[in-house]
Amino acid sequence: MTPKTLQTALVHSEYAPPAGFSALPPAIHHASTVLFESVAALRGHVHDWSDKSSYTYGLKGTPTTYELEARLAEIEGGTLCLVTPSGLAAITLVDMALLATGDDVLLPDNVYGPSRELGSWLQARLGVTARFYDPLIGSGLAGMIRPTTRLVWVEAPGSVSMEVPDVPALTRAAHAHGALVAMDNTWSAGLAFQPFAHGVDISIQALTKYQSGGSDVLMGAVITRDAELARRLGAVHHLLGYGVGKDDAYLVLRSLPSLKLRFEAHDRGARQVAAWLKERPEIVRLLHPAFPDCPGHESWKRDFTGAGGVFSVLFAPRFTEAQIDAFIDGLELFKIGYSWGGAVSLCLPYRMADMRERWEAKGTLVRFHIGLEDPQDLIEDIRRSLSVNLG
Repeated sequence: MTPKTLQTALVHSEYAPPAGFSALPPAIHHASTVLFESVAALRGHVHDWSDKSSYTYGLKGTPTTYELEARLAEIEGGTLCLVTPSGLAAITLVDMALLATGDDVLLPDNVYGPSRELGSWLQARLGVTARFYDPLIGSGLAGMIRPTTRLVWVEAPGSVSMEVPDVPALTRAAHAHGALVAMDNTWSAGLAFQPFAHGVDISIQALTKYQSGGSDVLMGAVITRDAELARRLGAVHHLLGYGVGKDDAYLVLRSLPSLKLRFEAHDRGARQVAAWLKERPEIVRLLHPAFPDCPGHESWKRDFTGAGGVFSVLFAPRFTEAQIDAFIDGLELFKIGYSWGGAVSLCLPYRMADMRERWEAKGTLVRFHIGLEDPQDLIEDIRRSLSVNLG
């Protein structure tokens, strides 16, 4: 062994941990550089970015991110998962991997706002036609598909207006005309809706929401069962330079054992608060997929096993935007902010006419995320602010 000075010894330690260590938490493996045993091993390494049987560079992954990806794929019944820096990054990955100049993509009119913006950008900068369809169109989607349509996006339900599409009908129409279907499955956390069992080709998740559960991590995931799609997605994942911090990956891994329990608690609380709001004179419509007056409720009843904590309401048109803003400002337990899936309840108003090509409903839409507080305390918070600001 070559003698070492103190400085070299500080860089090259001879210590190796004893074998046999085992513990419940997943290990956090940090790495940018990944080491190879020999030049031959380096040259013989497979550089397919979708291949999870070996390691190349920290950006591709370490055992920490590989474990997270495998467990996320298992939840939704997929075979391959790629984690991304955010939910929007997951959407961008799918679009970039599957669309080229001259292609056409269809998006539901209730699509997540940044996804709509991305569609406009693809059209303006890359020559990809982006068109919007009625989320409740069902099998009628077939009439909108062009020979150039490569991809159909589905969001079930719409994360603001809550329409629940007929996903099997949409996938049948798309596949009959040679188009792929990608679904934003974030609302169900992959627990209450199994996308691949309903014909979806690619599922994306914003792990920022329920999977994290702590309102502190930004991350996304792209999941598929198709080997060729996995290859195409993996190649673009590499070219975009997508990577996630291993400490963040650990935080999501740490939260997964409680994911189903938390989702069910959010669901119970949301149904209780929603049922109370439905009877209030200030509310003209409850938009909660588990309730009959939500558009697409029958599809939810047939295809979903739960509802989570997010729903919306329409306030009576007699209330001005300023009054609704005052109501939200007057809440104490509900905080004002985007996202959902954390322990703290949230409340937001939306200007729907600015967000949709077609929106005819009257009254201000307000979206609630019901956290893990006592639902009765949340009801009292709403009751008090309604009385003070809209009474």
